[in-house]
Amino acid sequence: MEALGRSDSAARVRERIVHYPGAVRIPASDVELYIVRNFLSLAECAALVALIDADRVPSPVVADDPVPSYRTSETCYLYPGPDAVAVVESKLDELTGIESVFGEPLQGQRYAVGQEFKPHHDFFDTTQHYWRNQVPIGGQRTWSAMTFLNEPTEGGRTNFPTANVVIAPKAGNLVIWNNMDVLGRPNPGSLHQGMPVEQGVKYVLTKWYRERPWG
Repeated sequence: MEALGRSDSAARVRERIVHYPGAVRIPASDVELYIVRNFLSLAECAALVALIDADRVPSPVVADDPVPSYRTSETCYLYPGPDAVAVVESKLDELTGIESVFGEPLQGQRYAVGQEFKPHHDFFDTTQHYWRNQVPIGGQRTWSAMTFLNEPTEGGRTNFPTANVVIAPKAGNLVIWNNMDVLGRPNPGSLHQGMPVEQGVKYVLTKWYRERPWG
């Protein structure tokens, strides 16, 4: 089975995304970034919000010395079983063409007023000790897919600072980006943040893909 992080594999994912209904590449020199409008229906979003609210816990941070204030949202792990999860997984398979074995379990996040995820990369820092634990369970993260499930009254945008792109939450819209560069190496230009919610609550759904089968 071919490693997903290679540039030729990325090309196949790219070809799949650009032909998906509602998909548009966002002009950015530092990161390969797309938005897919109306990826989920409002009813599908509502069902996922209900699942998140039923089983959320403080969001983890993967690092050698994690700082809790860096990521202050709550997370719900959405494992296979509920119909709402199956629908999303099927749509992601259709969007990316990536075999499901490469995907981590879906995660839902809830951000209340003041909560945020400060600037970070989704790929793993291979110089840190935690990387040794990631190698046998799929290795490096490649693509990230994030779907907005609602719209907070104010704030909660997703910012790619080095790419000068800021995306406002819109229920049902998906944002997907490649954490690797054109040579299949971790791309510093994929730096991004979940900006603080200023009014209301924000819900998102996140899917990360690995270079090798997960788990």
